[in-house]
Amino acid sequence: KGISAFLQDSFFFSFHFYAGICSALRLTVPSHTIHGIEGQPLHLTVDYNFNTTASEIQIIWLFEKPQSIPKYLLGSVNQSVVPDLEYKHKFTLIPPNASLMINPLHVTDEGNYIVKVNVHGNGTISANQKIQVTVDVPVTKPAVQIEPSSGVVEYVGNMTLTCTVGKGTRIGYQWMKNGKPMHATSSYTFSSNNDTLLIVPVMKEDIGNYSCLATNPVSAMESEIIAPTIFYGPYGLTVNSDKGLKVGEVFTVDIGEAILFDCSADSNPPNTYSWIQRTDNTTHVIKYGPHLEVLSEKVAQTTVDYMCYAYNNVTGKQDETRFTVIITSVGLERLAQKGKSLSSLAVITGISLFLIVSMSLLFLWKRYRPHKGRPGADYRKGQTFSGHENAMDDFGIYEFVAFPDPTGVPMVCILPINQ
Repeated sequence: KGISAFLQDSFFFSFHFYAGICSALRLTVPSHTIHGIEGQPLHLTVDYNFNTTASEIQIIWLFEKPQSIPKYLLGSVNQSVVPDLEYKHKFTLIPPNASLMINPLHVTDEGNYIVKVNVHGNGTISANQKIQVTVDVPVTKPAVQIEPSSGVVEYVGNMTLTCTVGKGTRIGYQWMKNGKPMHATSSYTFSSNNDTLLIVPVMKEDIGNYSCLATNPVSAMESEIIAPTIFYGPYGLTVNSDKGLKVGEVFTVDIGEAILFDCSADSNPPNTYSWIQRTDNTTHVIKYGPHLEVLSEKVAQTTVDYMCYAYNNVTGKQDETRFTVIITSVGLERLAQKGKSLSSLAVITGISLFLIVSMSLLFLWKRYRPHKGRPGADYRKGQTFSGHENAMDDFGIYEFVAFPDPTGVPMVCILPINQ
């Protein structure tokens, strides 16, 4: 008979231990399923031991595919190896080691590998093991595409994410959001093999970092993170002041203060802002942009109504918030006190200037007025005529009198009046 027929008749359909001696021979493998990589060698490790005297040790390796007859690969008796000539360059056995080396490994080598060990001594004992071998091509780094790539409006559009891999066998796909696995929900739907994620409808909560993890038994690769563009808002419109206070329905301010208001809302793309003031039952836009400065001294009314209006030109949604600014009486009193202080200061400053000028003129008059002469001084020499030593005694009214002189030159005398 041929070798295959002989094996089939002798032991292939009897993969079991002989009764009463099964404990005499132990045959072990690290795993009953081993995953190999195409193009690389694969080592099927087998260990055996027995507790009897042996004259011959026989090792046989067979290979089978589903729904097919096992094929003989190689065998050995003691140190002599007998390979099947068809596979002698592919499989290697080095007895008494029962491990099998497959090099190189191809997809066609996927299947079940059966090893049987016979030990002959006083009798013959046998043991066998089966190892399933799978062969895979490692996956390459996946890529994720989003449709539509230009972005979607929440509650209006849908979004599709597709994961593609260049190479790999038996690929499994797992979608990740912010580093955590995603699962099917009312909004998230996956294709049959999980390579496509459909989000219907898209909401603001779908914003995040998405990636695709591609795996197979011999490899795992994750795509680059991709963040879809989702248009939403405005949400949570609020007005704050530069005083660190959140503006409610009423905001009080002292007159004389300048207050900077800031309007903000969560939105993509950013909102456009308008500030509207209500005066005499009419409204009008006073400024565009998120900031508004109110100078209370320039406000004609003590109570002013304002409104911040936010608009998203992509979603078409808008929001608004109203508040009233009240200029408090405390501010008015402070302003009045400030005016009184300014008036008092002006009076004091005027009096001070008057006194300073007066003292300066008096000083200059005393410094540069004519000096008095001694009593009986000669007036011809330009000296003043006075009979008083105290200058205060010289104050009064004087008249000038001219007398004729024999020489023809008139004489001038200064005579005091009422003295």
